[in-house]
Order: sequence, then structure tokens, then C-alpha cells
Amino acid sequence: MSSLSRTIANSSPLLRTVAIAALMGTTMLIGPLTGARAESATKMPVQIAADAHKSADAKAATDTKGETVEARITKLHADLKITADVQAKWDSVAQTMRDNAAAMDKLVAMKRSQDPKALTAVDDLNNYQEFAKAHLDGLKDLTASFKGLYDSMSDAQRKNADQVFQSFGRDAPKQG
Repeated sequence: MSSLSRTIANSSPLLRTVAIAALMGTTMLIGPLTGARAESATKMPVQIAADAHKSADAKAATDTKGETVEARITKLHADLKITADVQAKWDSVAQTMRDNAAAMDKLVAMKRSQDPKALTAVDDLNNYQEFAKAHLDGLKDLTASFKGLYDSMSDAQRKNADQVFQSFGRDAPKQG
């Protein structure tokens, strides 16, 4: 068992719920859920317990602080090769990413105020449901915002965007 899975297993219910929700949500917010990923997404909780990486990786995956969100925005801006003609649409996508991170930070702060020793198993599941809903709502907002950007892109930019999203979590895209 890796150190992260031991840490998650032995931590308070709230911390465990936040960590699992954030790990799952990070993947879903940035990367598309393709057919190949749909199968692996259903196995995500098992994979978290079985294959989790070092605790530093977990902290990076669950950290939604502004600088991390800004780093993601900057990287995606560069990867998508955003040009001046689509910058206004990109600004909407970036703001949606910031809003999603702020909403998650607010939810985390609210849940941290709960006494973890007073949480029941049902409370833990309800907390997980709230985090999953926040991720889903954020994904819906991001998808709508990104669609506006995608629709305004040239064919070459769309092809590049497709490659960026298809390669998320894999080796860097081969762009020529």
C-alpha cells in the first residue's frame, strides 16, 4: 500500500472525501472523458487506493489555490496556442476555471468547519456527493465556456485543441 493510500485511509473522513473528490475532479475538469477513459473512471476509487502516488503528488492534485489554477490556465493557454482573435473567448474559459476553483475552495472551507469525529458514514457519503456535484457543475460550466472558444477557433486551432485534450495525462502531443 502506498503512503498516500495509507494517509487517505487513516485520515479524517472529510480529508479523505476531499482528496478523493479532488483527484477525480482534476482529471474530469481538464481532460475529456473519452471511451478509453470512461472505463478507467469507473475504477478510479479503486485506483486511488491501489495506485496512488507520493503524498506530494496528491497535494498537487488536490491543491486548488489561485497560483495552481493560474498555472493550469497559463499552460492550457500555451498548449492551445491561443491567438488574439480568440482571446476574448479564452478569457471566459479562464474565468470559468477561476470560478470553479473558488467554488471548490469555498466548499472545502465549509466542510473543514465540520467536526470530523461527529461525521457518520452517511455524512461522509453526503460530503462526497457535494464535492462530486460541485465538480460536475464546474465541468458543465467549463464545457459551455470552452464550446464558445472552440467554435470560434480556426480548423487548425481546433485540431490542435483536440490533440491537447486527447493527450491529457499521456505523453506530450506530437504537433507538427
